[in-house]
Amino acid sequence: MDSIIIDQLTKKFGSFTAVDKVSLRIQKGEIFGLLGANGAGKTTLIKILTGLSGASSGKATVAGFDIHRQVEKVKMNIGYMSQKFSLYEDLTVRENIQLFGGIYGVSSGFIKTKTTQVLDQLGLQDSAKKLVKSLPLGWRQKLAFSVAIFHEPKIVFLDEPTSGVDPITRRQFWEMIYAAASQGITVLVTTHYMDEASYCDRIAIMNAGKVEALGSPGELKAAYQVDNIEDVFIKIVR
Repeated sequence: MDSIIIDQLTKKFGSFTAVDKVSLRIQKGEIFGLLGANGAGKTTLIKILTGLSGASSGKATVAGFDIHRQVEKVKMNIGYMSQKFSLYEDLTVRENIQLFGGIYGVSSGFIKTKTTQVLDQLGLQDSAKKLVKSLPLGWRQKLAFSVAIFHEPKIVFLDEPTSGVDPITRRQFWEMIYAAASQGITVLVTTHYMDEASYCDRIAIMNAGKVEALGSPGELKAAYQVDNIEDVFIKIVR
C-alpha cells in the first residue's frame, strides 16, 4: 500500500524550476530518504506534499488525500518537523507537548496520557518545567520529533532533522525513526548527510529539481559500482 503517490510534480518560481516533473511512490511504513545538495529541491518538494506550498503542475496524494483539493485532510494525517525544529522556545517542555496536542485536535485525555508517555520515553520528567530554549540542541530535536508524531499520524515529514548535531545524537535520533516506522508510520526524511542514506529503506537522489537515482542503498551502490552512497552522489552531480 502506497502512503505517498507523486506524479510529474513540478514547482516553478518564475523561470526557475525548483521541482522538475518528480514521480515517486512511497509505501506504508517505509523510511524513505531524499538526498541532495542545498538547492536540489528537497525542501520545496516537502513543502508541496505537506500543503505549505502549491505545485505548478502535476498530481500527488498523501495518506490517500489529494494535495490540491484536500489540503486540510492531508495536514490532519501527517506530522512535520522542519529544519528549525518547530518548537516554541519560550514555552516549557510540557507546554510545548500539550500545545501541539491541542493543535492536532486530540482529546484532553489523550494529551494527558501521551504527555506522560513522551516525557518518560525521552527521560525528560525532571525537565518538564524547563523552557525549551534551555535544552541542548540534541534534546530539542528529539522533543520536536516526538511532538511531530504525538497525534500518531500516518506519515511524518522530516526536513534535515539531524542538521548540526553530533554523530551520537544523530544515531539516537534515527533509533526513534526506526521505532516510528515499526509502528506503521511512513517516514520521509531529507538529509545532506550521505552516511544517513544507509539507514533508509530506499532513497531518491535529487539534483537540480530532478530525481536522478532511486532505489535501496544496496541497489544504488551496485548500479553505480561504488562502495558507498557518497560516491553514487558524486557521480550523479558531476
